[in-house]
Amino acid sequence: MSQEVIRGIALPPAAQPGDPLSRIDTPSLVLDLPAFEANLRAMQAWADRHEVALRPHAKAHKCPEIALRQLALGARGICCQKVSEALPFVAAGIRDIHISNEVVGPAKLALLGQLARAAKISVCVDNAENLAQLSAAMTRAGAEIDVLVEVDVGQGRCGVSDDATVLALAQQARALPGLNFAGLQAYHGSVQHYRTREERAAVCRQAARIAASYAQLLRESGIACDTITGGGTGSVEFDAASGVYTELQAGSYAFMDGDYGANEWNGPLKFQNSLFVLSTVMSTPAPGRVILDAGLKSTTAECGPPAVYGEPGLTYAAINDEHGVVRVEPGAQAPALGAVLRLVPSHVDPTFNLHDGLVVVKDGVVQDVWEIAARGFSR
Repeated sequence: MSQEVIRGIALPPAAQPGDPLSRIDTPSLVLDLPAFEANLRAMQAWADRHEVALRPHAKAHKCPEIALRQLALGARGICCQKVSEALPFVAAGIRDIHISNEVVGPAKLALLGQLARAAKISVCVDNAENLAQLSAAMTRAGAEIDVLVEVDVGQGRCGVSDDATVLALAQQARALPGLNFAGLQAYHGSVQHYRTREERAAVCRQAARIAASYAQLLRESGIACDTITGGGTGSVEFDAASGVYTELQAGSYAFMDGDYGANEWNGPLKFQNSLFVLSTVMSTPAPGRVILDAGLKSTTAECGPPAVYGEPGLTYAAINDEHGVVRVEPGAQAPALGAVLRLVPSHVDPTFNLHDGLVVVKDGVVQDVWEIAARGFSR
């Protein structure tokens, strides 16, 4: 084959506006636009009802177009989990970003200083040495950054868990150049997937009590605590109503997934599945079994395999790198070779990180393809 022919071969886009669902090349990550927009409206309305700011987490989707739509509906700003992840969002014009994590290391701190000159940035701390590092980095950059002391409200991950340290860190943040003490980060990640609503409510009440006690300690010591930020899709019903949180950081609500779908949702908040991995039947090797072209390189499985959506009797039974084995249950209709199925990922966050673009669909027709611009930005 000549070099001219080789140079002329290019991978076409998976989809273009106007394409029907059946013409989307698979595996592809697909967003049902009406369901997505309904989820955004429901969460913003819940935050507004409780007079709490919404700061959706972008670690779920890594897509500036999604964040811009959330902001247009009334969100205060966004969260990112890593410094590098914030870059495409700042480039897209977003100017209020909370890095809901500790930032350690010279390269990351230097980048954080650059971002803090371009946007309003806040960051978490739980260590006095890290506070000094942040101050030095901001001084070098000629920037200022808001600092939130992260407190452990029950997850057992990052965050301090005693009064003396919370108070000392807040006082240190107020004293150091380049830093503004802004409040507390109080996020409980584990509770998001406690299955019963009653169990989530009880754990959230305890988390809110812990956060409130630290805020009271600061205020009694003459230190303003204007922000208490946290919450997630599984806990936001209770966090918003607690009267403690000033910001909500939920992210997956816009899409939902299999893990969240396993929760009990019998309260006032309900969200729809809007995110799917589109997959094609590539083999029908035996009765009762078909093979899909979407495996681990298209959807993750740390929370279990994906689920076939809207097709009773089809069970995604085994996952390999590039194959998905679907069991056809007795009495169910086996899909034909070339049939296109929708899969619900078990965990949206890492699934987004496997794709370059998000195919946006309405009424079975492609509307747009949004870039997942922060894909792989994990530093």
